[in-house]
Amino acid sequence: MLITALVVAPTGVSSLRGDILRERLSSPPAVATAQPGPGTPSQVSILGSGDILVHPPTWRQARADAEAAGRAGYDFDPMFASVRPAVESADLAICHVEAPMGPGEPKDFPRFNAPEDLADAVKTAGYDTCSTASNHSLDQGEQGVYDNLGALDAAGLRHTGTFRSAAEHATPTIYQVNGVKIGHLSWAMHFNGLEPPPGKAWLANRIDVPAIRAAAEATRKAGAQIIVLSAHWGTEMSHIANREQLLWAKQLIADPNIDLIIGHHAHVVQPFERVGDKWIAFGVGNTLARHDFPNDSNREGVLAKFTFTEQPNRRWVVTRAEAIPVWLSLRPTIRILDLARTLEGMPGGDDRRTIYTAAQDRITGYLNSRGGIAAGLRVRR
Repeated sequence: MLITALVVAPTGVSSLRGDILRERLSSPPAVATAQPGPGTPSQVSILGSGDILVHPPTWRQARADAEAAGRAGYDFDPMFASVRPAVESADLAICHVEAPMGPGEPKDFPRFNAPEDLADAVKTAGYDTCSTASNHSLDQGEQGVYDNLGALDAAGLRHTGTFRSAAEHATPTIYQVNGVKIGHLSWAMHFNGLEPPPGKAWLANRIDVPAIRAAAEATRKAGAQIIVLSAHWGTEMSHIANREQLLWAKQLIADPNIDLIIGHHAHVVQPFERVGDKWIAFGVGNTLARHDFPNDSNREGVLAKFTFTEQPNRRWVVTRAEAIPVWLSLRPTIRILDLARTLEGMPGGDDRRTIYTAAQDRITGYLNSRGGIAAGLRVRR
């Protein structure tokens, strides 16, 4: 596919903090799904996935896989092999690079630095572009932002959320996919207490609702027919959308220039919710992250796939919402597994079937906690 990109608009700081708010953002899920017009409808599918965060066991696995293949450096390709068909099935696939990639030795929490070889694996896995605004965007300072963007560029991956200049920041990010112009915004709730250098707030987008709405409006005026917001937000390890997420989401999904929100950061799966004919994926969990204390929740994630159909009034709306559960296998090697695909090829007596099926069940429950399945979300099994 042919995609082209650049960037968004100003940043700000939100001081809103709070507890869990259980209010609904929308009317009950009895809203009818928008139907395509007469004849053959124009459609495009967009897939978004969760945090890619390289911890020591992960880069050691990548080094071992490179050695096994007779290569130097780090080979992340085998880790993504299972999910590649699902990622490639989308017309536009968006990854989320949570921590910067850069030269030198890899670094762990609290100031991550991932091997640059990761970018090539993300591209090989079928991704077209990545959101880069996260709480770890500034881990390696200003140069780290530039190094990360350079690694993505070298791999042929587009990006938005962090930038090299004020001019780049002010330019709307639009991808042309199969003749459809798709705008992309990427914003994060904070940078773990780090700040951009004075006068360089454009380095990374920090969530501010008026600024996001202004960026969305500019992106629409620049020609985008569909606009997707990647939001790095929420409470880590909580399956419930917190007060901040709910209030931000309510304001942003009501904006006529924002068509879809895909969230990450919590490292666990959070609910999907339909609001009218729009969707919010509050949290898609992890894609690749091997935490110090791995458990079922932080080994789970989903690939969120949304099919947009052009309506007679030329507006594009979601007519199919899908969640593809994934699981991080830790033994004997670290691999991201497409659970449905893995189960299809697994012998009936394999003990892992129970583990993988239980993961699918848990993920389905989290996704549906705000009525997503009743509203039309399909969970691949």
